[in-house]
Amino acid sequence: MAQTEAVIPTDEIHPIDIVEVVAAHHDWDFDRLADDQIVMTVQGQWRSYTLTLAWSPREEVLRLICTFDLDPPADRLPLIYETLNLANDQVWDGGFTFWSRQRLMVWRYGLVLGGDAIASAEQVDRMIGNALLGCERFYPSFQLVAWGNSAPAAALDIALGEAYGRA
Repeated sequence: MAQTEAVIPTDEIHPIDIVEVVAAHHDWDFDRLADDQIVMTVQGQWRSYTLTLAWSPREEVLRLICTFDLDPPADRLPLIYETLNLANDQVWDGGFTFWSRQRLMVWRYGLVLGGDAIASAEQVDRMIGNALLGCERFYPSFQLVAWGNSAPAAALDIALGEAYGRA
């Protein structure tokens, strides 16, 4: 039996219900803003991240947006955009953008659940985990470009890659 089947009847599963089960399982602070939207705060190694997940029944997409504050000097913005483009070249799921008006770095991902597909708790957990890993991986690079006067390519060299094997 899947983790969500024990908590939610399978004929009434809503994607945000699954997200709520995953958030509760991890003891993350969350708030169900509406039937189709939940927001949570997760503490990472570098900082706290705000995650918003929203379900769009019309598009049949569960959308994840993970944000963190980044307020670089105006003259560094072109280099921030170059850095996020280089970072996006290194990821397969989701991608970064910068919301300059809100001064937020944003990781976005959409899980398409067309044809009455149902997301599993494992899928949602992995989707959230990958967003957090991406933000944690590239946060130091964005910081170096914004305030350390590093060039984008040099800053990405320090982006934490996935570890293989054991030490």
